[in-house]
Amino acid sequence: MPELGRAALVVCLGLSLYALIVGSLAAKLGRRRLALSAANALLAAFGAAGIASLLLFAAFVRDDFGFVYVADHSSRALPMAYKVSAFWGGQEGSLLLWLLMLTGFSAAVVWWNRRRSATREVVAWAVPVLGLVAVFFSLVLVAVASPFVMQAAPADGAGLNPSLQNPYMLAHPLFLYVGYVGLTVPFAFAMGALLSRRTDEGWVVATRRWTLAAWASLGFGQLLGAHWAYVEVGWGGYYAWDPVENAALMPWLAATAYLHSVMVQEKRGMLRVWNMLLVILAFSLSLFGTFLTRSGILSSIHSFTEGPLGGWFIGFIVLVTLGSLGLVLYRLPLLRARTRLESALSREAAFLYNNLLLVALCLTILWGVLWPILSELVRGEASAVRGPYYNFFLRTFGLPLLVLMGIGPLIAWRRSSLRSLLQTFLWPATVALAAGIALLVLGAGSSRLGLVAYTFAAFVLASIGLEFVAGTRARHALSGGSWPGALSSLIGRNRRRYGGYVVHAAVVLLAIGVAGSSLYDTTREATLRPGESLAVGQYRLLYRGSTERQNGNATELRAVVDVERDGESLGRLQPGKNAYPIPGRADTEVSTEAAIRSDWLTGEDLFLIAERIGAGPGDAVELKVLVNPLVNLIWLAGFVFVAGSLVTLWPDARARRRLAARYGELAPAEA
Repeated sequence: MPELGRAALVVCLGLSLYALIVGSLAAKLGRRRLALSAANALLAAFGAAGIASLLLFAAFVRDDFGFVYVADHSSRALPMAYKVSAFWGGQEGSLLLWLLMLTGFSAAVVWWNRRRSATREVVAWAVPVLGLVAVFFSLVLVAVASPFVMQAAPADGAGLNPSLQNPYMLAHPLFLYVGYVGLTVPFAFAMGALLSRRTDEGWVVATRRWTLAAWASLGFGQLLGAHWAYVEVGWGGYYAWDPVENAALMPWLAATAYLHSVMVQEKRGMLRVWNMLLVILAFSLSLFGTFLTRSGILSSIHSFTEGPLGGWFIGFIVLVTLGSLGLVLYRLPLLRARTRLESALSREAAFLYNNLLLVALCLTILWGVLWPILSELVRGEASAVRGPYYNFFLRTFGLPLLVLMGIGPLIAWRRSSLRSLLQTFLWPATVALAAGIALLVLGAGSSRLGLVAYTFAAFVLASIGLEFVAGTRARHALSGGSWPGALSSLIGRNRRRYGGYVVHAAVVLLAIGVAGSSLYDTTREATLRPGESLAVGQYRLLYRGSTERQNGNATELRAVVDVERDGESLGRLQPGKNAYPIPGRADTEVSTEAAIRSDWLTGEDLFLIAERIGAGPGDAVELKVLVNPLVNLIWLAGFVFVAGSLVTLWPDARARRRLAARYGELAPAEA
């Protein structure tokens, strides 16, 4: 099995090299059959990566601890579901997952475009670009970080990190990796467009759905990760500006900017250079995110320099970034815009402002991530960047972005007069003002920042609602029928636009949830003995004692707490600790298990953490209690985000015909 696994990776490397070298020659010489051969090599590389992945997966299922990687990340007592997730729980497995998804995406996009005349020249050059990325990851797995290293098999493995033994960890990394890897497709096509001199909007249209799918997956994966942190890490929050969290946020911000500005390129032929730069930034940041989490540099510069993997990643990121920027400069005359910005009061200007804010936020986060690394490199001592730094820039750039979400959909293309703007925004501004006054009366003025965020959110929701109402009325006037039918017809005729509005609504819900849970939360800590109680706001918590039980491969110690609100019993919560045995050792790994009571009607969570808990009948518990208002809107935003993304991604035959008339024959997935 290990020999076969290593052979499969070597074959994958050889096929990727073939796609790179032969694909480049075929594109340069215009040899169609040779180009098809290079594309077929990518399909075969997917098969080779699949064989290697199946072999490693089988080793986990069979508890084959002769594999060093399996012994380091699994154990006999580990439940089967987490043996599956242990596949990507470490460096070598996650890199193999990257390669598997990369070759899968490459095979799929080549298959979709195999007979499309509109994108033939671009695809011919995109194949070697995809091959180059596949060469890097397969070479790393063959020469640097092989998952098929063997040893004398121990009796048991080391097990999986307790914090990763959570259902969210079965899905969260997969969605993130789909997002990371999916951004390779628009990058490859962008480079293919430059190399083939086909710099019109055809490559943008050909990769639109691939980009949307990667962006949506990356966004949803981050929300899954936030919920995992909320329920599993046991500190009461959902985002701590950790470098690993920021690693996923940065390419998502860059891709968000690209998806907005590319509409300007399609509509007005503008921002071609800017969109190329955004694609390069998004892909480079996806590589950088993988580098951050897998190179060892997060622990210290010293551990980074001890392993070879970090140097490989830095070299490849530099190669990709400088090479692609050099190509943009070389083809700069081909990227000149056909039109120019006519007015600062126009939809394209609003999209440009949106882009500048998104990129500014992305780069400030990048600087915050790099600063500890650079400070340790220069001074020998890491200087950490704390939450206040990130929170300051989130407020500075986030609030204007929130307003722009309400302005962009309503403002006209090319040019708008001040009078038309006042008429357009009369209703949204009135709703926002009324909401602000109502919130002041209800006591939300205790946080000025929260009041501003809520008022801006009301403005955006009113703008989105106005668009749906006006469009539904127009459809109903044209075709008659029922109002729901008119709404369905409206969305069906422009899924990209109205799906985008639903995504905007999800972002507004997210903003409201973040503001409520971070600016209006309540925290109390107390040490309680059995029979003692604690009052927190409207809640009264009575500590009954502790219980201990064995569940699966963990010993669970729980504090039993009865909860009342305004004299009404709300049931019982049991925060505590899980102790996981370490195979071959007498000690255990302990994880904190929070207890959460969610009230979906009010959006409020009662969050209990047992900091320390005694197992004896009279022992005390150190209890931390948080009341998080509106936090459930964050998780609701995830469902709305998925719904809006699916609407945007859903195939539209009418849109496909319009695009075919403009750009030529396109694949069904491109419309």
